Parts: sequence; structure tokens; C-alpha cells
Amino acid sequence: MSRTDTLVSRIPKLGERVERKDVVAVVKLHGVINPQASPLARGVLNLSSVESALTRAFDHDRLKAVALRINSPGGAPTQSGLIAERIRQLADEKNVPVFAFAEDVAASGGYWLACAADEIYAHRTSMVGSIGVITGSFGFTGLLDRFGIERRLYTAGENKSRLDPFSPEKEEDVAWLRSLHTQLHDMFVDWVKQRRGARLAGTDDLFTGDVWLGSRAAELGLVDGLGNYRDVLTRRYPDAEITVAEPRKPLLARLGVGAPASALLDAVQHREQWSRFGL
Repeated sequence: MSRTDTLVSRIPKLGERVERKDVVAVVKLHGVINPQASPLARGVLNLSSVESALTRAFDHDRLKAVALRINSPGGAPTQSGLIAERIRQLADEKNVPVFAFAEDVAASGGYWLACAADEIYAHRTSMVGSIGVITGSFGFTGLLDRFGIERRLYTAGENKSRLDPFSPEKEEDVAWLRSLHTQLHDMFVDWVKQRRGARLAGTDDLFTGDVWLGSRAAELGLVDGLGNYRDVLTRRYPDAEITVAEPRKPLLARLGVGAPASALLDAVQHREQWSRFGL
């Protein structure tokens, strides 16, 4: 048989049914979790930016599973919760399993996202965990005094100016912030326990904000095993087609347009979040 005859024989005949493969959809969740996109920052995740990718991933008519490729140092707790809840809502509607794969980092809010999956995998060098809450700030009162600058601040409501960086720090304001941290931390811990259940090792060290490499994270039950998404998915679904959906960047972010001062500040803040993990 000639090459032409072989190619012709592979073309479906009229009325012949073509066997279509099952699909495993992969969603890339890379970046800092933040309510606002920044044209200078390296990737931003929020519900608005990932909604279209999640919808496309779960919309396949031959869908067998959805995988999340996570590379995030965390960020805003509310957006972390909103994205995770959306993933669970779609998974329950479509009745398909969800797998999460930690790449460089799945820490803090990044691990919150991973816990939306039914199974979590990591590379042996991935950094996983950071189940805690953090707030960073600066105090500029000494700087103002040095240059003879007078701070003028007018509010209605005695607590409106809590933790103003240009005013002296008050103990009651710090106590208020710590109370918020405790509440958020409790919610984070409850979410992890709800999603990971008996797979977690019985140790309080899990919730101190520490970070572990993938191998240790597997021992602690924070992840189910070691491996990358292609190896694990090919083994679990050998006959399925793997498709990848990425969150769409906002138009201004794609064009690199934005208010220079605020965009630069956002980029510095995002850089600081990544640098905590040596990236």
C-alpha cells in the first residue's frame, strides 16, 4: 500500500463514527493572589482573572478530571477563598475529580487553592505550606520628624485611622490586628482540616506558618504524593487528551499600561512575596 493509500484510509468515511478521546483539563494558577491586576507584576490571581479559565476547563463534554498547576506564594485571603470555592462548586456540578500540582511554591493562599483539590501532588523540591497569616507595614513617624513634616489627618470615627503608617503605633491597634489574624488563621486551619481530613499528620507544627519541601509535605499529609502533572495524569488517564487553560490577562496588563507609581509599588510588593521563598 502506498503512502497516499494509507493517508486516505485514515480519513473517516461519510457516516462513520469517529472515536473522540476523553479530556483532562489543566488550569495554570501562577502568580500572587491579589484583588487587583498590575501591569508590572509577575502574574496576578483573583476570581475575575481565573473565572474564564476555570469555566473552559470544566465545560468539556468528555471531561474526566481537572488539574490545577499551582505556583503561588499566596496573597489576599478573600480571593484565595473565592477561587477555591469556585473550583469546588464547578467540581461538584460536573462530578469530576480535581488534582492539584504544586510547582515551585504552593504556600499560604497558594496552598489554600491546592486544598480545593481532591488530591495534591508536589515535586520533591516544591515549597508547600505556610499555613498562617501575615501583614507587613512601615512606620514613618521618625522620618517626618527628621524633615519637620507635620502629619494632618482628619477622620469621623475613632478607629478610622488604625495603623496609619505616619502616626505613632498604638497597642490597642496592634491587638485589633492580631485578633483579625487569629480569626483568619482559624479559618485557614479549618479549611485545611476539612479538605485533608485524616491524611494530615497529628502535629500542631502544621499550622505554625512553616514551609516544607515536597518530600516532607508528603510525610505530613499536606500532599498525597510526589510527581509532576504529566506523569501523574498520564498514569491515571492513559487514553485521555490533556488540554491546558490559562487565565486571561486584563487588557492593560497585556499592553503593559498602568499608573507608573502604583504599578511599580505593586511590583515591589509582589517581588517581596516571591522572595520569601527564594524566587
